Amino acid sequence: MRNASVGIKADGETVRFSLNKQCDGNRLPMEEKKGTKRVKMSKKAKRNELRFYRLKAKKKINSPSPEVRIRYKLEKAKRKEAWLIEKLTKFELPKAPAEAYDPEILTDEERHYLKRTGEKKKNYVQVGRRGVFGGVVLNMHLHWKKHETVKVVCKPCEPGKIHEYAEVLAQLSKGIVIDINPSNTIIFYRGKNYVQPEVISPPDTLSKDKIKLTELPSYNN
Repeated sequence: MRNASVGIKADGETVRFSLNKQCDGNRLPMEEKKGTKRVKMSKKAKRNELRFYRLKAKKKINSPSPEVRIRYKLEKAKRKEAWLIEKLTKFELPKAPAEAYDPEILTDEERHYLKRTGEKKKNYVQVGRRGVFGGVVLNMHLHWKKHETVKVVCKPCEPGKIHEYAEVLAQLSKGIVIDINPSNTIIFYRGKNYVQPEVISPPDTLSKDKIKLTELPSYNN
């Protein structure tokens, strides 16, 4: 009666008392203990159980039916996958930093599209024997007012000079080289975020008249 509790039930005019047994916090009732009790297996029983599973797996591997063999291999692969996933969850891998988005980076599809459209359009800028001067870059910006691309034609052009012109013009105009054709034609793209500069002709380049003056022969008296 030490661990018992008294309960009162009122049914109309009658009052009934009842005694309920309580258990300690550390002790469980016998029924619950029976349900949660684990039976320890002996070493011999564990060995016999493993032997049984090995024989069962061996029968499936050596089965004459290909369907049974394939099913066993699939089950084994799924168990291995689940085990590896559970093992990987224990390791916390550092997250890779997000790549900085550059709107001027062009995909292969965009380059192909710009190349095709640039070849079809008729707008172009001529680079003659005097090379690159301020007027060439100025004309490129004027074309970029209405067109995304512009062709720069170099005729006549020395062998291998076209790549040097493409590098210089890309640096002066801030454009993107899309393609260099064997016919000495460069296709330039203005860029996705193109804004026409206030000074269209670069101040570091010579004008056409100044280039002519530099080409005049000098006579010594």
